[in-house]
Amino acid sequence: MTVGFWVALGSALGGLGRFWCSGLIARAFGETFPWGTLAVNVTGSLLIGLFATVTGPDGRLLLGAPARQFFMLGIFGGFTTFSSFSLQTLALAQDGEWLRASLNIVASVVLCLLGVWIGHALGVAINR
Repeated sequence: MTVGFWVALGSALGGLGRFWCSGLIARAFGETFPWGTLAVNVTGSLLIGLFATVTGPDGRLLLGAPARQFFMLGIFGGFTTFSSFSLQTLALAQDGEWLRASLNIVASVVLCLLGVWIGHALGVAINR
């Protein structure tokens, strides 16, 4: 099977994970702020940072390019959702919720970068 098939399968699995996780979080915390989208983007950022480091050239888990693409482009790409973030932020702004829209932008960028950094640091620790 081609790498494209595995990336597509990973994307489907990641999308299902996003649907389940973001829905669960939205029901738990309410839908006045896109908590579910923020949570999956931060979690996905942490996981991709960890995975990229652990499976990279200096990592402990050596995987071939097709396996890395299945996880990184497929599963993690399908799980995180920048387009949803953008649409939800626009909706907040159009509703006059400028503070919430701004908070979503800042929180998403800062927390997702923090997630990638923590994931990378965990990967470095695992690789030692």
